[in-house]
Amino acid sequence: MAISIRLSRGGSKKRPYYKIVVADARSPRDGRFIEKLGTYNPLLAKDDAKRIVLDGERAKHWLSVGAQPTDRVARFLDAAGVRERAARVNPNKGKPGEKATERAEERATKLAEAEEAKAAAAAVPAPEPEPEPVAEEAPAQDSNEEAEAVVAAEVEAATAEPTPEAEAVAEAVSEETPPVEG
Repeated sequence: MAISIRLSRGGSKKRPYYKIVVADARSPRDGRFIEKLGTYNPLLAKDDAKRIVLDGERAKHWLSVGAQPTDRVARFLDAAGVRERAARVNPNKGKPGEKATERAEERATKLAEAEEAKAAAAAVPAPEPEPEPVAEEAPAQDSNEEAEAVVAAEVEAATAEPTPEAEAVAEAVSEETPPVEG
């Protein structure tokens, strides 16, 4: 018959309370047990003395008979100084899973591509914008007289001597511009 030292759950829903028991390994978790060795209340603070209550002498007896403690109970026995527990090392515990590593690799490649594109954009000089042709427009004026004066000044500046063509252009402009009413 295989004997184990394990936890038997009690308490209500979402309020666990465990008994530390010696039981036949084939019996149900919360079923029949041989002897109760103590209690474990996970709801109490870790430094509380009543969190784990354990009869060390009876636990030593059952260990000498050949009872095997579960992992959790082995921790309790180690903390009580009843039985030395070898520390387990799991080097893969902190490593991310396959999907997480794939996502991390995808993120790294996207960042690398973005950096390359940024570097390439910085290396190629930006084309200089072509100067737009300046359209000579008459500024918006309040009256025809001001428009005529501007056109006349432009015509005079273009030719030092007034020519009949320049005078004809100035007259045509003055006739085309309607009077602005204000």
